[in-house]
Amino acid sequence: MRLGQTSLLYTVSRFAASAFGFVATVYFARELGETVLGQFALILALVSWVGVASQVGLSESITKRISEGEEPERYYGAGLLFAGGVTAVAAAGVVLFSGPVNDYVGTAAVLFVVPLLALNTFKAILNGVLHGRRLVHVESVLQVGGQAVQSAIQIALVVIGWGLGGMVVGYAASSLLTGVVAVFVMDLRPRLPRREHFASLFEFAKFSWLGNLSQRFYGNLDVTVLGLFVASGQVGIYSVVWSVVMFLTIFGNGIQTTLFPEMSKQSSEGNTAAVVGLTEDALMYSGLILIPGFVGATVIGDRLLRIYGPSFTTGTRVFSILVLAAMVWTFNKQLVNAFNAIDRPDLAFRSNGVFVVSNTVLNLGLIYEFGIVGAAVATLLSSCIALLASARYSRARFDIDPPYGEIGRQVLAALLMGGVVVGSRTALVGYVGHRNLVFVGLLVGIGAGVYFLVLFAISRHFRTTVHRNLPSNPITG
Repeated sequence: MRLGQTSLLYTVSRFAASAFGFVATVYFARELGETVLGQFALILALVSWVGVASQVGLSESITKRISEGEEPERYYGAGLLFAGGVTAVAAAGVVLFSGPVNDYVGTAAVLFVVPLLALNTFKAILNGVLHGRRLVHVESVLQVGGQAVQSAIQIALVVIGWGLGGMVVGYAASSLLTGVVAVFVMDLRPRLPRREHFASLFEFAKFSWLGNLSQRFYGNLDVTVLGLFVASGQVGIYSVVWSVVMFLTIFGNGIQTTLFPEMSKQSSEGNTAAVVGLTEDALMYSGLILIPGFVGATVIGDRLLRIYGPSFTTGTRVFSILVLAAMVWTFNKQLVNAFNAIDRPDLAFRSNGVFVVSNTVLNLGLIYEFGIVGAAVATLLSSCIALLASARYSRARFDIDPPYGEIGRQVLAALLMGGVVVGSRTALVGYVGHRNLVFVGLLVGIGAGVYFLVLFAISRHFRTTVHRNLPSNPITG
């Protein structure tokens, strides 16, 4: 399967999964309110942090080693054995400190954290194997099915009165189901590893763990620190805004996930020029959705958040800031992805270290002073600092020509889109403004149409990319 088409399949699958999640979140926001959503967000954040020891760096290390093609089944076995042992120890620690954990969330959270921890670790290993085997498209399809199952079970259980428990059970059931299916469909079975397989995984993971940790900081630290300083309702509003922002990052994540195995393979064969070319392509299209997303969040963000309920419109300012932060972060991740692909996790380690330190300091200072707006600003500033660091390291290692021209065309198309959307909002508000969901749908449709038509007209690279990845086109991508 062509790289472009694989990225597209990944993106479409994630968009479909997010659509299911969007419908479910709107229902939960209206039915349960922002406080329960805040508690659910805090539970997931705790699961992420507790799983650091057993997951951080390991999934990426498994993907890297398996993509190299030597004894992949033994690396699979090594990952399972290590993650299982560490997860058991972490779960015991959660039970030991159950009192503080329950007090922090505001409910009996330990009952939820332990099983979710085990399931998340299991899925992380399986996803690492799938990506290493270049089966990103399979994992994408499982993601859609899993999100559909999760949303259906969660809604059904909330309807019958399970509340927060129903949301957790639905999440757990989906993780278990997709994990079992992945085991049966992947073309690899674990084998008993030798000592050198553990050593090889750890050799890569000793640097890559900070990259995974930085990803957990991105979003999770905000929620975690917010839980210390603001009410659960504010955490719930922030988590809803964050979920919308994550929807906009799907395409950039798809590029990163799809290109890594290919970049790793080319690097192992000494083809540095191919790695540089793929990195430039990744940078060229990282902002394809996020750039117009930022303009859209600025001009109709209040209307979009009103879909969740009137109280959620207080997150409008946070929405624009977080989309801009996501844009910067996605560009940074493409450079870090290249560092890992060429087996230079030390460079990724440095960049991620800059992000982790700056994000921690800024979140602690700004959230205390400015609440959820401070959390968003902290994410934006730390993402900018990390991107500057990655750009510096990449200049010393690569001869990358940043695609400023293409990014500029995307910005121009987005600005023209914004002008049309503002005019359309003014013209249509008297006709369908009272039907908010229809109103937002019309404005988003108009904006997307204008953006892609303008970009298609002014960007030769975009036209070429579209033509190359049409199913009937024989040109490989």
